[in-house]
Amino acid sequence: MSTVKKIKKTDFISTGLVAQNRRAHFDYLIEEVFIAGLQLTGTEVKSLRLGHANINEAYGIEKDGEVYMSNMFIAEYANKGYESHAEKRLRKLLLKKKEIIKIINALSRKGSTLIAIKLFFNNYGRAKLEIGLGRGKKVYDKREAVKERDWKREKARFVNNFK
Repeated sequence: MSTVKKIKKTDFISTGLVAQNRRAHFDYLIEEVFIAGLQLTGTEVKSLRLGHANINEAYGIEKDGEVYMSNMFIAEYANKGYESHAEKRLRKLLLKKKEIIKIINALSRKGSTLIAIKLFFNNYGRAKLEIGLGRGKKVYDKREAVKERDWKREKARFVNNFK
Protein backbone atom coordinates (compact mmCIF):
# COMPACT_ATOMS: atom_id res chain seq x y z
CA MET A 1 0.00 0.00 0.00
CA SER A 2 1.26 3.48 -0.81
CA THR A 3 1.23 6.18 1.80
CA VAL A 4 -0.32 9.11 -0.03
CA LYS A 5 -0.95 12.15 2.16
CA LYS A 6 -4.51 13.46 2.09
CA ILE A 7 -4.43 16.97 0.63
CA LYS A 8 -6.93 19.56 1.83
CA LYS A 9 -8.16 22.53 -0.20
CA THR A 10 -6.54 24.89 2.33
CA ASP A 11 -3.07 23.45 1.55
CA PHE A 12 -3.10 24.94 -1.97
CA ILE A 13 -1.49 28.27 -2.87
CA SER A 14 -3.90 30.25 -5.06
CA THR A 15 -1.88 33.48 -5.30
CA GLY A 16 1.48 34.51 -3.93
CA LEU A 17 5.05 33.28 -3.61
CA VAL A 18 5.87 29.62 -4.26
CA ALA A 19 9.69 29.63 -4.34
CA GLN A 20 12.46 32.21 -4.15
CA ASN A 21 16.15 32.21 -5.04
CA ARG A 22 17.61 34.15 -2.11
CA ARG A 23 21.19 33.97 -3.39
CA ALA A 24 20.37 35.48 -6.79
CA HIS A 25 21.14 39.08 -5.80
CA PHE A 26 24.17 37.99 -3.75
CA ASP A 27 25.81 35.89 -6.47
CA TYR A 28 24.78 37.98 -9.49
CA LEU A 29 24.59 41.63 -10.44
CA ILE A 30 21.05 41.76 -11.87
CA GLU A 31 20.87 44.25 -14.75
CA GLU A 32 17.33 43.65 -16.01
CA VAL A 33 14.27 41.82 -14.67
CA PHE A 34 11.49 40.13 -16.67
CA ILE A 35 8.25 38.42 -15.65
CA ALA A 36 7.61 35.29 -17.72
CA GLY A 37 4.87 32.72 -17.89
CA LEU A 38 5.73 29.01 -17.83
CA GLN A 39 4.55 26.19 -20.05
CA LEU A 40 3.57 23.56 -17.48
CA THR A 41 1.65 20.28 -17.33
CA GLY A 42 -1.29 19.69 -15.00
CA THR A 43 0.62 17.74 -12.35
CA GLU A 44 3.32 20.42 -12.30
CA VAL A 45 0.76 23.12 -11.51
CA LYS A 46 -0.78 20.99 -8.75
CA SER A 47 2.65 20.40 -7.25
CA LEU A 48 3.42 24.13 -7.45
CA ARG A 49 0.16 24.94 -5.68
CA LEU A 50 1.43 22.81 -2.78
CA GLY A 51 4.70 24.78 -2.80
CA HIS A 52 6.90 21.88 -3.89
CA ALA A 53 9.42 23.72 -6.05
CA ASN A 54 13.06 24.78 -5.91
CA ILE A 55 14.57 27.38 -8.25
CA ASN A 56 17.95 27.89 -6.55
CA GLU A 57 19.96 26.28 -9.36
CA ALA A 58 17.68 27.26 -12.26
CA TYR A 59 19.14 29.13 -15.21
CA GLY A 60 17.90 30.13 -18.65
CA ILE A 61 19.13 28.80 -22.00
CA GLU A 62 18.35 29.59 -25.62
CA LYS A 63 17.22 26.77 -27.90
CA ASP A 64 15.74 27.12 -31.41
CA GLY A 65 14.92 30.81 -30.97
CA GLU A 66 13.06 30.22 -27.70
CA VAL A 67 14.09 30.69 -24.07
CA TYR A 68 13.90 27.73 -21.68
CA MET A 69 14.50 27.38 -17.95
CA SER A 70 16.80 24.51 -17.10
CA ASN A 71 17.46 22.78 -13.77
CA MET A 72 14.22 24.03 -12.18
CA PHE A 73 12.92 21.43 -9.72
CA ILE A 74 9.18 20.81 -9.40
CA ALA A 75 8.45 17.76 -7.25
CA GLU A 76 6.29 14.94 -8.53
CA TYR A 77 2.64 15.29 -7.53
CA ALA A 78 1.69 12.69 -4.91
CA ASN A 79 -1.86 11.89 -6.18
CA LYS A 80 -0.81 11.74 -9.83
CA GLY A 81 -2.55 8.60 -11.06
CA TYR A 82 -1.12 7.55 -14.44
CA GLU A 83 0.00 11.02 -15.52
CA SER A 84 3.30 12.40 -14.24
CA HIS A 85 6.15 14.74 -15.16
CA ALA A 86 9.95 14.79 -15.02
CA GLU A 87 11.11 16.77 -11.99
CA LYS A 88 13.98 18.60 -13.74
CA ARG A 89 13.11 19.18 -17.37
CA LEU A 90 13.41 22.10 -19.77
CA ARG A 91 10.43 24.39 -19.26
CA LYS A 92 9.58 26.93 -21.95
CA LEU A 93 9.31 30.56 -20.86
CA LEU A 94 6.38 32.47 -22.31
CA LEU A 95 7.68 35.92 -23.22
CA LYS A 96 7.02 38.57 -25.85
CA LYS A 97 9.08 38.39 -29.03
CA LYS A 98 11.00 41.61 -28.22
CA GLU A 99 11.89 40.26 -24.76
CA ILE A 100 13.06 36.96 -26.26
CA ILE A 101 15.30 38.76 -28.76
CA LYS A 102 16.71 40.99 -26.01
CA ILE A 103 17.46 37.98 -23.78
CA ILE A 104 19.04 35.92 -26.59
CA ASN A 105 21.28 38.85 -27.57
CA ALA A 106 22.34 39.33 -23.95
CA LEU A 107 23.03 35.61 -23.44
CA SER A 108 25.32 35.58 -26.48
CA ARG A 109 27.62 38.06 -24.69
CA LYS A 110 30.32 36.60 -22.48
CA GLY A 111 29.54 36.40 -18.75
CA SER A 112 25.82 37.04 -19.08
CA THR A 113 23.38 34.68 -17.35
CA LEU A 114 19.63 34.32 -17.06
CA ILE A 115 18.63 33.26 -13.55
CA ALA A 116 15.36 32.57 -11.78
CA ILE A 117 14.59 34.97 -8.93
CA LYS A 118 10.99 34.22 -7.84
CA LEU A 119 8.28 31.73 -8.74
CA PHE A 120 4.76 32.87 -7.87
CA PHE A 121 1.09 32.78 -8.79
CA ASN A 122 -0.28 36.15 -9.97
CA ASN A 123 -3.73 37.57 -9.12
CA TYR A 124 -5.31 35.51 -11.92
CA GLY A 125 -3.86 32.24 -10.59
CA ARG A 126 -1.25 31.91 -13.36
CA ALA A 127 2.23 30.58 -12.57
CA LYS A 128 4.81 33.29 -13.27
CA LEU A 129 8.59 33.33 -13.00
CA GLU A 130 10.59 36.46 -12.27
CA ILE A 131 13.88 36.11 -14.13
CA GLY A 132 16.94 38.31 -14.06
CA LEU A 133 19.53 39.01 -16.69
CA GLY A 134 22.83 39.51 -14.94
CA ARG A 135 26.53 38.88 -14.55
CA GLY A 136 28.25 36.78 -11.92
CA LYS A 137 29.86 38.74 -9.09
CA LYS A 138 33.50 38.29 -8.17
CA VAL A 139 34.47 37.29 -4.62
CA TYR A 140 35.58 40.83 -3.74
CA ASP A 141 32.22 42.20 -4.92
CA LYS A 142 30.45 39.77 -2.59
CA ARG A 143 32.68 40.82 0.33
CA GLU A 144 31.86 44.45 -0.41
CA ALA A 145 28.14 43.67 -0.40
CA VAL A 146 28.46 41.92 2.99
CA LYS A 147 30.38 44.91 4.42
CA GLU A 148 27.76 47.34 3.13
CA ARG A 149 24.89 45.26 4.55
CA ASP A 150 26.61 45.02 7.96
CA TRP A 151 27.27 48.76 7.99
CA LYS A 152 23.61 49.51 7.24
CA ARG A 153 22.59 47.20 10.10
CA GLU A 154 25.02 48.90 12.51
CA LYS A 155 23.87 52.36 11.40
CA ALA A 156 20.24 51.41 12.05
CA ARG A 157 21.24 50.14 15.49
CA PHE A 158 23.00 53.43 16.34
CA VAL A 159 19.99 55.46 15.21
CA ASN A 160 17.62 53.34 17.31
CA ASN A 161 19.86 53.66 20.40
CA PHE A 162 19.87 57.47 20.24
CA LYS A 163 16.09 57.76 20.00
